[in-house]
Amino acid sequence: MEIWLNQSSIDNFVLLGIFSHSPTDLVLFSAVMMVFIMALCGNVLLIFLIFMDPQLHTPMYFFLSQLSLMDLMLVCTNVPKMAANFLSGRKSISFVGCGMQIGLFVCLVGSEGLLLGLMAYDRYVAISHPLHYPILMSQRICLQIVGSSWVFGIIDGLIQMVVVMTFPYCGLREVDHFFCEMLSLLKLACIDTSIFENVIFACCVFMLFLPFSIIVASYARILRTVLHMHSAQAVRKALTTCSSHLTAVFLFYGAAMFIYLRPRRYRAPSHDKVVSVFYTVLTPMMNPLIYSLRNREVMGALRKGLDHCRIVNQH
Repeated sequence: MEIWLNQSSIDNFVLLGIFSHSPTDLVLFSAVMMVFIMALCGNVLLIFLIFMDPQLHTPMYFFLSQLSLMDLMLVCTNVPKMAANFLSGRKSISFVGCGMQIGLFVCLVGSEGLLLGLMAYDRYVAISHPLHYPILMSQRICLQIVGSSWVFGIIDGLIQMVVVMTFPYCGLREVDHFFCEMLSLLKLACIDTSIFENVIFACCVFMLFLPFSIIVASYARILRTVLHMHSAQAVRKALTTCSSHLTAVFLFYGAAMFIYLRPRRYRAPSHDKVVSVFYTVLTPMMNPLIYSLRNREVMGALRKGLDHCRIVNQH
């Protein structure tokens, strides 16, 4: 803690950001802010619908509400600070604020990645063992799945935050990103951080491939079950149920693997910043749309809520 206090009293960090004040970048900034607002509204609405509608009180929607909560926290971790810096013209962030961004970002990305993996197991049980689903996915097991996802992310976020923020930083302290992204920050360290970067790379491989292996194993078994189905309607229902989850998986893991599993010589700050916008803003906006527009139960709950509002307004 003393190291943190000593460093924080020396200087702030400077976030170089992703946008300049050119007309093109002003349009792009406006687009990002629109996506941010849509992500906020979409995730809040989805959490509200799942909480209010008894028909959505099932394991799948419980997991989905937690996914929306993670997405909601993720967009609020980085985007408001980026917007405030851009609009005010100031680019600084405090030492403690930078540490908080790193810890929250790593925590939420790790938790969401593991939860997406465990959601694949839920789909496997629902399709391959429907009669045993209430037992295999009981309330206690659902809470354990969600709890383990949060604990895994929190521990990982705390460890990486503490280690990164104990390194000494010198020079101009200019972070070539729009938030305190860990790999961009390590470039400013006054000491050699290559060993820690290799450890982080190994951790990223583990954090991505552990849930990804659960997803592959679950969907391999789901595919085997679907191929043995004799009803075209059952096959269609199974594929529709899985397609939303697979789309969310593709968006999240595609962007994360592009950033964290590329060899160092192929990394470019401009590419990383664009892809970071994709999975810190665009993916949280897409998830509610993916799970609502393609889901009759969620759309039914939304229509029911709108009808209720109309009745209340009429009275």
